[in-house]
Amino acid sequence: MLSRTADHLFWMARYTERAENTARMLDVNVQTSMLPQSDEDNAHGWRAMLGISELQAAYDAKHQTLEAREVIDFMVRDPDNSSSIVACLTEARENARAVRGTLTTEVWEIQNQTWLDMQKRLASDLLEDDPSKFFEWVKFRSHLSRGVTVGTMLRDEAVHFIRLGTFLERADNTARILDVKFHGGGAEATRSEAMSQHDFYYWGALLRSVSGFEIYRKVYRDVITPARIAELLMLRGDMPRSLLACMDEVVQNLAEVRNDVSADTERLAGRLRAALQFSNIDDILEAGLHETLTRFLADINQLGNRVSRDFLVPLAA
Repeated sequence: MLSRTADHLFWMARYTERAENTARMLDVNVQTSMLPQSDEDNAHGWRAMLGISELQAAYDAKHQTLEAREVIDFMVRDPDNSSSIVACLTEARENARAVRGTLTTEVWEIQNQTWLDMQKRLASDLLEDDPSKFFEWVKFRSHLSRGVTVGTMLRDEAVHFIRLGTFLERADNTARILDVKFHGGGAEATRSEAMSQHDFYYWGALLRSVSGFEIYRKVYRDVITPARIAELLMLRGDMPRSLLACMDEVVQNLAEVRNDVSADTERLAGRLRAALQFSNIDDILEAGLHETLTRFLADINQLGNRVSRDFLVPLAA
């Protein structure tokens, strides 16, 4: 496969997944902002969400105050924010358009129709009146895109590069969500079994943001605790959005597209998967959850750069 074609497929998938992840983060913040809390705690939640995406400085450059509506607008449709939902879905469509001959008609139509519907929804008052409904729509379109891809495309290199983009982006996002929430609490807070009503609703909203609430109940059949949430979202290979599940997919799809220069990239991916596969949550908490996640984020970023180097159009210097 031509590297430029692989590049478009990879980034089509990454941008689609990024739009969904942004919608998930915004939705959990909208839900938790409705809980009884101080203005300071509410503002901290929105600021932490900007921190997840490394957009705090960009937001501060445009806004004097931290208001929920302004953060939502910035993360959804600000034309100067390259990570906004509008920007991501636009880039996903443009990358799909560049390789229409590689995609099935159904996959292209999903990308194109998502972009067209987005214009209509943002032209209405939906985002202001019911932001959660808009975020659900974004998530649904992403699910639809993945389902149509798996259900209609030949299982060749094109699909493997799409899957690589999806799961590299998902691993990065899951790690960021965990790190922002757990950082500052330390291992002691994470191990604590005591939980206020506010914390219970917060952790429940966090699990729902990664479609993990029902899964948690099925796996643990007990009260929600931060340590078990960390275990579920890091070390459970059967949890679709966990770090281990993402790395399983990355390793498998890298093996399908390997070339003469990708051995080191495959080894790095294998080491990341093994580190998760053979860890337990107590050891991770003892070593420091924040430190573990920071190291993982640096490694996943390096892995993405190596995939670009070995398979895709080289990044501009």
